[in-house]
Amino acid sequence: MEEQIKEALAEIQRGTAEIIDIERIEKLIRNYYENGETFNVKAGFDPTAPDLHLGHTVLIQKMATFQKHGGIIQFLIGDFTATIGDPTGKSETRKVLSAQQVLDNAETYKEQVFKILDPEKTKVMFNSKWLNELGTAGIINLASNLTVARMLERDDFSKRYASNTPIAVSEFTYPLLQGYDSVAMDTDIEMGGTDQKFNLLMGRTLQKAYECKKQQAVLMMPILEGLDGVQKMSKSLGNYIGVTDEANDMFGKVLSISDELMWRYFELISSRSLKEIEQMQIDVKDGSLHPKKVKENLAMEIVDRYHGTGAGERAKQEFEKVFAKKDIPSDMPEFELEAGIWICQALVDAQLVKSTSQARRDIKANAVSINQEKVQDEKLNLEAGEYILQKGKKSFAKITIK
Repeated sequence: MEEQIKEALAEIQRGTAEIIDIERIEKLIRNYYENGETFNVKAGFDPTAPDLHLGHTVLIQKMATFQKHGGIIQFLIGDFTATIGDPTGKSETRKVLSAQQVLDNAETYKEQVFKILDPEKTKVMFNSKWLNELGTAGIINLASNLTVARMLERDDFSKRYASNTPIAVSEFTYPLLQGYDSVAMDTDIEMGGTDQKFNLLMGRTLQKAYECKKQQAVLMMPILEGLDGVQKMSKSLGNYIGVTDEANDMFGKVLSISDELMWRYFELISSRSLKEIEQMQIDVKDGSLHPKKVKENLAMEIVDRYHGTGAGERAKQEFEKVFAKKDIPSDMPEFELEAGIWICQALVDAQLVKSTSQARRDIKANAVSINQEKVQDEKLNLEAGEYILQKGKKSFAKITIK
């Protein structure tokens, strides 16, 4: 049992940026293994951007780890607090979402996270349930637990105050309400990103103020680097892998990361144990295992997680057909076009380029092929028949001309 507890703690600490009160976490884990008692692990999500990428799943993977060792996940949909907007890291007041937008986004989150989490060990909760009932007296009582001076210690608020950028009074209530969630939910551990530290600690403060007979431990996860290995994974930067990406795209993106970065991905988003990862690193170092094989295993694991068992192997085979053997994919979009169509217009109609001028540039750059033969003539007209159009290494379309 001691070995089990030791391994559980190692997995929980794996990849973390900071843990406050690891002793409490160890006590909860030990109590589970010795007495079978579960404990509550909270993670809050303001449903403002429902399309998750792998950077978001770093936290969700850690939630899944807790589920293996006695944790009941309190997956908190901040349907009330989303109407305020979390000011963390923002230089201006955020726009308020409508109630319907919040509910729609919440449903999308639920669909996506249950590809990682065990639904039987997850409680999806909405903080409007208790925050709507708090009332004016409750809000005033809650606000009495924090001074304005303490609130202005927050880096984002202090910068906005110094630059005379407006701060809505409602934004001051956000960390208080997030902290009160922990009181209402009887939370034992709260998780979040490193940028959430102020809000996460508020839960400990308020549990003490409301005499909850406990103070939650806090576990913070780091930001996952994107495909470039430099900046954080972000859709706006285009360096992301979305959990709703097509299997083949997902596989190819994982294979595009550097050999160094793949270990970071293993640490933060793989379900493989620390022992397995350590052994792979040893095998790569002594030359008995090629880094590409390791990366393929990571890519298949991720694809299987979001597309079902076996999807990773199919994506690998497709990738090898297209890229390794320079073959064409077995599945591609199909289009019917008119006889005599100009090649540049055909590329536009087949959705391989956005404009005929872009098509001209691609042909001049030797990046366009028909049936795997490079197109040299940008004035080419296509007669009746079936063709495989290709732009670059990844983009294919089958066209039928009548």
